[in-house]
Formats: sequence, C-alpha cells, structure tokens
Amino acid sequence: MNFNNKYDKRVPDELFRGDHYLGRPADFTDKIVERRVRLAKQIDEFVGKEYSLLDIGCGNGASMALFASSMATCTGIDIEDVHQDEFDVYVKDQDIKNCSFKKFDIEKGPPDIRYDRIISFEVIEHLRDERNVKFYYDALNEGGIAAISVPNKWWIFETHGARLPLLPWNRVPFFSWLPRPVHERFANARIYTKKRIRKLLEHAGFNVEKIEYVTAPLDVLKESRFKRLFIKYIFKGDTTRWPFLATSLFIVARK
Repeated sequence: MNFNNKYDKRVPDELFRGDHYLGRPADFTDKIVERRVRLAKQIDEFVGKEYSLLDIGCGNGASMALFASSMATCTGIDIEDVHQDEFDVYVKDQDIKNCSFKKFDIEKGPPDIRYDRIISFEVIEHLRDERNVKFYYDALNEGGIAAISVPNKWWIFETHGARLPLLPWNRVPFFSWLPRPVHERFANARIYTKKRIRKLLEHAGFNVEKIEYVTAPLDVLKESRFKRLFIKYIFKGDTTRWPFLATSLFIVARK
C-alpha cells in the first residue's frame, strides 16, 4: 500500500466480505485516478454545472472529488463505508461542498433517484452477479452517460490477484489470459474483453459508444529512473492500441 498521503487510513489491501472480494480503492495520489477522470472529462457534454453525478463504488471518493468543481452535485455510493473517513477528511480539507457519501449495496435494491451522469471505475468485476449492472442503467436519466472502467483481460498481470495453490504471490503473469472458467475459479475478481463488457452493457439496455484500452500507469512501481523511462517510451498516453499495455478498459455508454 501507499501511505504517502494523509487521507490513506491503511485499510487492508485484501478486503473480503465472507468469500467475496471487495478490493480497495486507488489512493488519492495515484496516476490512474487522474487518468480515468481525464478520459471521462474528454467525453462530449459529460461535465456541466447542470448535471448530477453518481459514483458507483466510490471507495474513498478520490475520483468523485475531481469532478466536484464541474458538476452540480456528486454522490458516491459504496457497499462498505470503511473508506468514508478518508473521503470526509479530504472534502473538508479541499472545501468541497457538493459531494456526499452513502453506504448502499446496488445488488440489493433499485436506485432511489436518477442522475445525469455516472462514473464507476473497477467495480463491475466485483459484483456478485455481473447482470446487476442493470442498476447503472436504471440509475440514469434518459440520455444520461456512464463512464466505466473494468480490468483488461490482456494485461500481463492479474490486477486483482488470485487464490492460487502453492503460489503465495498472487500477481502471476499471464494468469488472466487463461480461459474464463479457469480464471474465475481462482481469481478474486472477474476480468473483461471488449466483447464481453459490450455484450453485458448492451444487455442492460445501454448504447455502448466507445471502448478504449487504458495504458498502465505503473502506480505499483516505486518512483525510479527505470519507471520514468518506461512511462516515457512505452507506457505513454492515457490510452493505447496495444491490449497488453493496458490495465483497464474504458467504456462510454449512453442511456
């Protein structure tokens, strides 16, 4: 974990509810947070002072907070509230008035209100039943836009780890490339191809407008000359056409 910012309350990396892996959010200082937000803000008419934003699986609110100045209101929901203290401290320090946090399990109930825009980064893979992504569609106003990211199957390393026998290190290279039944037997979370996530979202009712590969930000590596050279010459830009250089898929979907 990265403890280099005061908003990180040292929540364990491996967060489970029973045998269900919940993961942990990116830190406020991680480059992937800025990258996802930047990609979302590049979507035509995604931001605006007249729009309400819902962050599904908001974690510590790091992504939502970066939209605060561009939206009318920002609401974050998460299945757990273990990161709410981080969120509360951050919005107070930054004097953010239009963001709120609510504990809510989207797999146990319909949305209470609808929103103009949705963001949801690295969340769908943790749902008990991925078909519950229908909540996203139901939570949007007509014409609303969702910016979503999910882990990319063709990235070299297993991003969420796996419970592999005899292998204490759970980031085994190329494990995610195995057939889906094998991967999902041991992995902590699902993983997606462009075809799979498109089919899932279209089945929920969405019109999928764009899917891009998000270049690996290398946040897990310590700052070094080696890392800087990798970013400069190989892992450069927010998106890439090469699947094996991307940790995530970034999807733009409209209701």
